[in-house]
Amino acid sequence: METADLIFKIVFVLGVFGVSLVIAMYSTYAERKVAAFFQDRIGPNRAGPFGLLQPLADGVKMFMKEEIIPTHADKALFILGPSIAMLTACMTSVVIPWGSSLIINGKEYVMQITDVNIGILYVFGVVSIGVYGIMIGGWASNNKFSLLGALRASSQMISYELAMGMSIIALVMMTGTLSIREIVESQPGAHWNVFVQPLGFLLFLICAFAETNRTPFDLPECETELVGGYHTEYSSMKLGFYLFAEYINMFISSAIIVCLYFGGYNFPFLNSLGLSHNLTAILGTVLMFGKIFFFIFFFMWVRWTIPRFRYDQLMRLGWKILIPLAVLNIVITAVVLLFKYDLWNTSIN
Repeated sequence: METADLIFKIVFVLGVFGVSLVIAMYSTYAERKVAAFFQDRIGPNRAGPFGLLQPLADGVKMFMKEEIIPTHADKALFILGPSIAMLTACMTSVVIPWGSSLIINGKEYVMQITDVNIGILYVFGVVSIGVYGIMIGGWASNNKFSLLGALRASSQMISYELAMGMSIIALVMMTGTLSIREIVESQPGAHWNVFVQPLGFLLFLICAFAETNRTPFDLPECETELVGGYHTEYSSMKLGFYLFAEYINMFISSAIIVCLYFGGYNFPFLNSLGLSHNLTAILGTVLMFGKIFFFIFFFMWVRWTIPRFRYDQLMRLGWKILIPLAVLNIVITAVVLLFKYDLWNTSIN
């Protein structure tokens, strides 16, 4: 790898992680403002103009809080839990294409950390490891409420990962690739997958709520039942890692939804504006982040609008409704593709 390529890659990696952390940090501020709007309150407005420094104040508060590890907790696992949750949340961003490419000094640089040909499988693999962060944290706390929250989280994630994976199968059948960049490239202009896979998108969106432990699927932490759930015994920045990981997961889930179903950095008439290649790429990235912010707002909107499920309702929805619908979606997609293939063969002959 040339020096220029290495420098660009390092800067881009640091930029992606930095942007992910900043967006996650200010998502906490945005959520409090959205909640205040829905509840006819003002929200945070003391730290800085319009309360914009509130996330920084919260971060300082987390760092300065007394760190307590329960006497009967497993200290090593107690520390490992939030570390895994935070690490896996950050790792998923490496395969997301944030834009097309930039041409600098006659050399093309792709706006993606790495493009693996099994990008979707990589995301699912990393996300499945994330459940260990919650499970280990709940187990190591030696607290019955934490353990119940961890058990809920593990069973919930396993249940909804199955439906989520099956909803992606139909999309992979259509695009013929597991690379997220190739899936984005297959959606030029307004030819977005959401128009040909509306059921798959709906299933994926519901499962994304369950994967990120967001309302109405926030049973693992459910304050009214478990006093905070799997992170009841955590304090200081270890608690901050768990809370931060949730917002990073929400940001990454929104980015994956945009890439798989809403064209990623593609937008109608974007290439017909007559702009230079670099300006078109930058504008595509800006528009992609606009789509991501819409879905982040949608996550928050749902949280402050819809009550949570009971646990038995949550499991019934996952196993008895979402999985059969995902199977039906696969069958319908296979029939449509087979019909198109037969029609194509007939036209050739």
